[in-house]
Amino acid sequence: MDALGWHSPDIIIFTGDAYVDHPAFGAAIIGRILEREGFKVALVPQPNWRDDLRDFKKLGEPRLFFAVTSGNMDSMVNHYTANKRLRSDDAYTAGGQSGNRPDYTTKVYTKVVKQLFPNTPIILGGIEASLRRLTHYDYWSDSLMPGILAQTDADILVYGMGERPIVEIAKRLSNGESIKSIRNIPQTAYLTLNFDSKTNDQQAIVLNSFEDCLKNKKLFGENFKQIETVSNSLKPKTLVEKAFDKYTVINTPFPPATESEIDSYYNLPYTRLPHPRYGEKKIPAWEMIKFSVNIHRGCFGGCSFCTISAHQGKFVSSRSEKSILDEIEAIKNLPDFKGYISDMGGPSANMYGMKGIEDKICKKCKRPSCIFPSICNNLNTDHTRLLNLYRKVRSLKGIKKVFIGSGIRYDLLIQHETHSAKQYLNELIKHHVSGRLKVAPEHTDEEVLKQMRKPSFKLFKLLKNRFDETNKQHSLNQQLVPYFISSHPGCTMEHMQRLADEIRKTRLEVEPVQDFTPTPMTLASTIYYTGIDPYSGEKVYVARNNVEKNKQKDLFFSNQNSSVTKVLRRKSQNKNTHSLYPKKRNKFT
Repeated sequence: MDALGWHSPDIIIFTGDAYVDHPAFGAAIIGRILEREGFKVALVPQPNWRDDLRDFKKLGEPRLFFAVTSGNMDSMVNHYTANKRLRSDDAYTAGGQSGNRPDYTTKVYTKVVKQLFPNTPIILGGIEASLRRLTHYDYWSDSLMPGILAQTDADILVYGMGERPIVEIAKRLSNGESIKSIRNIPQTAYLTLNFDSKTNDQQAIVLNSFEDCLKNKKLFGENFKQIETVSNSLKPKTLVEKAFDKYTVINTPFPPATESEIDSYYNLPYTRLPHPRYGEKKIPAWEMIKFSVNIHRGCFGGCSFCTISAHQGKFVSSRSEKSILDEIEAIKNLPDFKGYISDMGGPSANMYGMKGIEDKICKKCKRPSCIFPSICNNLNTDHTRLLNLYRKVRSLKGIKKVFIGSGIRYDLLIQHETHSAKQYLNELIKHHVSGRLKVAPEHTDEEVLKQMRKPSFKLFKLLKNRFDETNKQHSLNQQLVPYFISSHPGCTMEHMQRLADEIRKTRLEVEPVQDFTPTPMTLASTIYYTGIDPYSGEKVYVARNNVEKNKQKDLFFSNQNSSVTKVLRRKSQNKNTHSLYPKKRNKFT
């Protein structure tokens, strides 16, 4: 501030992450966007909330507002395993050190800031605030919580990808408007004492109150259906929910970002490096993505356990080839770059440039997924544009190899086996696999896959055949590595036994199974809490305690004498299915 000649900043951002000036880090994008608009922006990473609060006070009071984010992850997911055990590290902290942010970071930072500067507006944003914007199930306390605005003294919440709303808020405050008068900015939420849907907004959907959801789990499930439908709509409505005698009003979002808009976010002068204050300490999350490129946002997969559509949206916004190629040129100038791009993808690797063919059909659509239970006839699944991008990047001077680390949606390649899909799979395997191609079938059992909104495992088998054939054709020695989830709602021990049998039978190399973690604002978490599918009204089996969850996960690694395995093997043999463990130990066991 002294070097820049600033008496005080316009905006101060507090983030739970270490500061990396890279477009994969939300706080960096927001800071650069506001800077581009002419605002003086200061950023405080991981302020100490345990001492005399000097980190919160040292830059003084901003002219316009404080912005608060937990960082790139929900702080509870960051802190705890699926078994609620405290993690020993933090990928978003220098040196990977844990303990540099509090539980429920957004709430704690907001409380501190409000205590120190009671008259300065506070704007919440980031994934933690976004996914907790309404009544939600919190796995770590095993309870329903009201929307985060109702739990804090913050003035406005920005949900989803926040570039456009945060700029609008800053401009209006800078023009002299009071924070209490700013109520109509898209993609924001605010609290009000009174809300009359007839006079305030005839299109508003009034949800069941937090108190009513506490009394009746089915009402919470009904809320989720409304929220998910609105989140996936091109013609959404305002949402209103009462808690503690106040109403949280969720304004409708901005339309999906255009190509020029999303290009502008990534074309800013990022250094792409951690702040120099960290010295030689490595930030694991940055080490993982420093030579990667994000080519699009949004995902139309609609998996029931995934938060992407609730935060980034169902509709894909893609960058231009020029913007992507320019970023790769910048990466080439980074220290230690050896010619290898570690990833070029997004929420999914192969949704780049894809969208509905007829907008009028998309505007009427209420499906949470464009590809489950079947691929929508109105979805353009042509991979040609993505293939052309891959080829141009491969031809760049100084680029030795481009790996695709983001997961591919193989149902887009196998179910619609078009010419471009065949070409894509062939070139992916031939040019863009680092030895192991990771995909996520998540399960093998059709009943569980239906609960997950994932395609049939038969498609994975077809992918495996294509993968092996292509490797053989090009004399490559590469592996197809599937990811699986245990303890997902609807998954019983017998389902896990069948999954394990299938893996043994097909001799697959797999990553360790991931135990399902309920996160706010997903269908799977709603079912986990209520035990009911809110769409069908049917009861769903849920493994809720750690004993059941660990049994499912450990089924992969149990020894042959496990009593659980013996019981399940007998059940499986009665159904003429394969047992998990042969008499001799194979490579997998």
